[in-house]
Amino acid sequence: MTQWVHLFQKYQAEAGEDTKGRLGGKGAGLVEMCRLGLPVPPGCVVETGLCNAFYRSRKTYPEEFFPQLEHALLEVEGGIGLSLGDPLRPLLLSVRSGAKASMPGMMDTILNLGLNDQTVEGLKAQTQDGRFAYDSYRRFIQMYSNVVLGLGLHTFEEILTQYKNVRRVGQDSDLSEEDLRSIVSIYKQKILQLSGASFPQDVRVQLQGAVTAVLKSWMNPRAIAYREIYNIPEDWGTAVIVQAMVFGNLGDASGTGVAFTRNPSTGEKIFFGEYLLKAQGEDVVAGIRTPQPLTVCQKQSPQQVSLEEAMPDVFQELVDLKEILEKHFRDMQDIEFTIQKRKLWLLQTRNGKRTAPASLQIAVDMVAEGLISQKEALLRFDPPTLDQLLHPQLSETHQLVPLGTGLPASPGAAIGRVCFSAEECGIQAGLGEPVILVREETSPEDIQGMSVAEGVLTARGGMTSHAAVVARGM
Repeated sequence: MTQWVHLFQKYQAEAGEDTKGRLGGKGAGLVEMCRLGLPVPPGCVVETGLCNAFYRSRKTYPEEFFPQLEHALLEVEGGIGLSLGDPLRPLLLSVRSGAKASMPGMMDTILNLGLNDQTVEGLKAQTQDGRFAYDSYRRFIQMYSNVVLGLGLHTFEEILTQYKNVRRVGQDSDLSEEDLRSIVSIYKQKILQLSGASFPQDVRVQLQGAVTAVLKSWMNPRAIAYREIYNIPEDWGTAVIVQAMVFGNLGDASGTGVAFTRNPSTGEKIFFGEYLLKAQGEDVVAGIRTPQPLTVCQKQSPQQVSLEEAMPDVFQELVDLKEILEKHFRDMQDIEFTIQKRKLWLLQTRNGKRTAPASLQIAVDMVAEGLISQKEALLRFDPPTLDQLLHPQLSETHQLVPLGTGLPASPGAAIGRVCFSAEECGIQAGLGEPVILVREETSPEDIQGMSVAEGVLTARGGMTSHAAVVARGM
């Protein structure tokens, strides 16, 4: 019988195994961080082979799979004293994709799984924070309805925006517990209206729906387009990460962020990243909100508050951990982290996407530091990377007067016709026009427009959002 599910803390790689190929990049990174004794929320990884088995058997599962998943979750529950579906001490889960090759934002994620009308009250009692509990429930319903039920994100974003306008508040964090209870009720009514069925209260139904949605997202149009651009084989499949939630939206002493061990635009050896207080990971990487800088030296205005200033003890712990990770993996790392009441948790590490100039600088520096050999440095370059070094940039002595300034996700200069949708980019590029994709924020569905654009300009989001990461890689 195939063992499809593996606990992070107990996984033992076989001799000569391609662990990334078996567990995906995210799963392999989590297993390795656990082996190093770093602070990782407990969980398990469903290996990539299940994805291929799922499609071979017409989107059905091997009969042993869900019993294996339940057994793994029992071990997770036993370790932390919480239980999935328990109305008094509920365990909440994140269910995420994780292919062998990094595909930022192309596949689906579900956070806060396990909340229903009973467990949300248990979460409230457990944390003594009703606003947090109902904010998490609101987020879960919104994400699950989009990813699993296919009802669309904008439907729920519009409800949330309209509600905030009526209440005359600017941020989600300004909404009270009663506001969030009302929004949850409106969401559930909308789901019933659109789908003809109630939002699922059975947490096992939620879990199966989430795992299925993640596997199906391997074959969604944006993932297929991304694989074609980067020559990623379809039969690699995706792993599924099922992990205990930690909460960056649990009060003022909590937050979430993304950090790079070096600057991914220039390659300079400085810690670089962004974070948000009272937020969950998707708020940063999806570009929904514009985050704050990680370090003091990144600040672009006195109004910004870096993590280094806001939580110096947590920041120093993050600095220490990034040193361990970079030395261990011998490459620039892209790290996702969450802070729950000043406790730091690492959710992911992977080799970070970077520009060609940054790639060159990092390779040269790592040879000088003794982390890699000259041969390894040369092998990290392929012809398309070298080609990027020839792309135009603005001269440092230019006399142009800027019409506006923003956050530079990637160095370079681009000229093109402004297009406000991925579809319009495709049409104009097909006519031979250079184009710039201009969006309030990009979504993974914009991948084909991004691939033909000379540049991407967004009104929201930071330098570690999916838009920035994907554009940098291109």
